Amino acid sequence: MRAGQAPGAWPVVGHLPDLFRRPLAFMDSLPAHGDIVRVRIGLRDAYVLCHPELVRRVLTDSRVFDREGPLYEKVRAALGNGLASCPRADHRGQRRVLQPAFHHKRLERYAQVMSAEVETLTDRWRSGQVVDAVDEMFRLTTAVAVRTLFSSDFPAPVAEELRDCLDVFLRGVYTRVLMPAVDAVPSPGRRRYRRALVRWRALVSGIIAEYRAAGVDQDDVLSLLLAARDDNGRPLSDHELCDQVALLVLAGAETTSSALAWCVQLLGSHPDVLDRLQTEADTVLGGSIATWDDLPDLTFTHRVVQEVLRLYPPAWAITRTTVEPVELAGEQLALGSMVICSPYVIHRRDDFFPDAAAFDPDRWQNGHPHREAYLPFGLGANKCIGEAFGLAEATLALASLVSRWHLRPLPTRSSKAAPRSVLAPGSLPVLVDARLPTPRS
Repeated sequence: MRAGQAPGAWPVVGHLPDLFRRPLAFMDSLPAHGDIVRVRIGLRDAYVLCHPELVRRVLTDSRVFDREGPLYEKVRAALGNGLASCPRADHRGQRRVLQPAFHHKRLERYAQVMSAEVETLTDRWRSGQVVDAVDEMFRLTTAVAVRTLFSSDFPAPVAEELRDCLDVFLRGVYTRVLMPAVDAVPSPGRRRYRRALVRWRALVSGIIAEYRAAGVDQDDVLSLLLAARDDNGRPLSDHELCDQVALLVLAGAETTSSALAWCVQLLGSHPDVLDRLQTEADTVLGGSIATWDDLPDLTFTHRVVQEVLRLYPPAWAITRTTVEPVELAGEQLALGSMVICSPYVIHRRDDFFPDAAAFDPDRWQNGHPHREAYLPFGLGANKCIGEAFGLAEATLALASLVSRWHLRPLPTRSSKAAPRSVLAPGSLPVLVDARLPTPRS
């Protein structure tokens, strides 16, 4: 293992300009300098891991590398101490409480919501219309997350307001992690960020109060959480429920929407893959919206999703903080050091994925070519609890979209990745045209 240091740090600000202006190009440059590369974030050092063995060690050893530091402090301050943000001390108990909500037997019901929301979204489209695929996919996945959490009777205007609050948060938290002092400067952006978080809390607290007052099991995730008990037989408090809801909506909406947006962009520049995808969708769906029963036959669609998650993993930079001094690949890391595990970097190594920059869904034809180097959902005890949920949603949505619509990305300067906590294009205007799929026999 080689240790190195990234060149080009600016006085005082370090590599912050690169992380804002060209985050992916900067990350792409790091493996040339070592398997663990020191970078400067302002006046602070951080260590980017560029080898899967190092990433595996960090993500599976929460006793030494925990969810602490500036990122998690910002997330917990904004959205609470839920499963996706809590430290090791709280994680096991929280995961046990939430696990039943993601049991395989519940996925079929969730898939019904996914299919219905895809149809609702695309029913609004008209041939010749230009839509922003980033916004549309976020609208879709937020609706799915909200409806599976809060049941199908959840008011649409409130769901839309929750979506808008999340969008403000996601655009603001990346800046606050890299530049914590931004909150000390009065600005319209700071006021907008704070208003969104206050409104989010108020909306979710109101929903929880309504559920408690009704006292009815609505067969959704919130009902499961209300009935859950911890190891001491204690129910979750309203504050704990609010924390879990916030992070579940955030994780369920933003990660899958970003993957779908990248799907649309990549298919626009790979007509051969799109043609195969449409052929499978026509054969399996025949113009219908994809359902749970169609998933086993959507094999190529699933491979496309896997490949998109390789090239553009939503959780592109997973941070941990050392809670004791440790040696890692020859570097002595002090207590409180920030370590950045980058699936984006690992997934683009040619020694693990030949011709790694190429979009090639067929590399997944025989399963995982390098399982240890593929980690779009993380690793270890903190691996994403909603992996099966997200894969099902992305596969059903993508098959349904290409079956019924031509989505033609338009030239734009904003389709590159936006600097935010989840890897997504800044915007992606697409021209939508209805297509007539070949009916299935």
